[in-house]
Amino acid sequence: MSFFKKLKDKFAGNAEAEESTEKYKEGLTKTRTGFTSKINDLVAKYRKVDEDFFEELEEILLQADVGFETVIELMDELRFEVQRKNVKDTSNVQSVISEKLVDIYQAGEAEMNEINFVDGLTVILMVGVNGVGKTTTIGKLAHRFKNEGKTVMLAAGDTFRAGAIEQLDVWGKRVGVDVIKQSEGSDPAAVMYDAVRSAKSRGVDVLICDTAGRLQNKVNLMNELQKVHRVISREIPGAPHEVLLALDATTGQNAMLQAQTFKEVTDVTGIVLTKLDGTAKGGIVLAIRNKLKIPVKYVGLGEKLDDLQPFDAQKYVYGLFAEGLDKEQQLEDAEVDK
Repeated sequence: MSFFKKLKDKFAGNAEAEESTEKYKEGLTKTRTGFTSKINDLVAKYRKVDEDFFEELEEILLQADVGFETVIELMDELRFEVQRKNVKDTSNVQSVISEKLVDIYQAGEAEMNEINFVDGLTVILMVGVNGVGKTTTIGKLAHRFKNEGKTVMLAAGDTFRAGAIEQLDVWGKRVGVDVIKQSEGSDPAAVMYDAVRSAKSRGVDVLICDTAGRLQNKVNLMNELQKVHRVISREIPGAPHEVLLALDATTGQNAMLQAQTFKEVTDVTGIVLTKLDGTAKGGIVLAIRNKLKIPVKYVGLGEKLDDLQPFDAQKYVYGLFAEGLDKEQQLEDAEVDK
């Protein structure tokens, strides 16, 4: 059974899942436009799967920012699978690539992309440098959780950046959730203390905490985040339950460097990859997951509130290969009709 057919069967009759799959298809248009056209050209150039075909395929994947280690692993898997299945025709390779990309991403941890909600108050700490869409992401997450029936509160812990508190306050009003804040320049840990106490007293389900994104070096960053951690965990043992790192997909390998830096100074539990719709190098999702072993929990696929989608490896890979997989399925259906 082809990758496309498996995906179609999995979400058949589920309108929400089918809508989400379409969002991936639309959101990955920029990546797919360059990526798919190159794959198609490669398939047209080579009629049989040989070493020259693999070498050019490797180059295409590297150009999509899939990452060197991931590409090497994928090529080894592909060579084995092509030999095992005795695939000769290059037109049959796309489905094999798709399945292997999903396998590499999931690596036996398919459910790691889900948020770790707990009974009582769930505290989510949002970290990331300025300009990656951190505040917007917080607003969109608040909107999503509220629509799921949860009560949500925000904490304006980025007290250093001019306008950051006001920006979060605007998002709070937009999605209809309360924002705990103090004046600009206040101690972020004091804001977190107030926010946690307030969320507990009001019986809130989810508290999403913004943090500063412009700290001069790793030592300052580590000290600030450790202080915030201590305040939160003192009030709620085991919290924060998630530390989500916002990364801008359009920055490519720079996003990888940011992820490595934050991983060194705090326990990042998941990635929110913003602006995936704005890049032609959407393969960065696979590079982050495979190299840093941090799951991507949400991806930004557009500007609308519901365009921040929970990450799904199958939908993502389908978004990368949509036209080719659709065509492959049509050919399969035609063969069955004969």
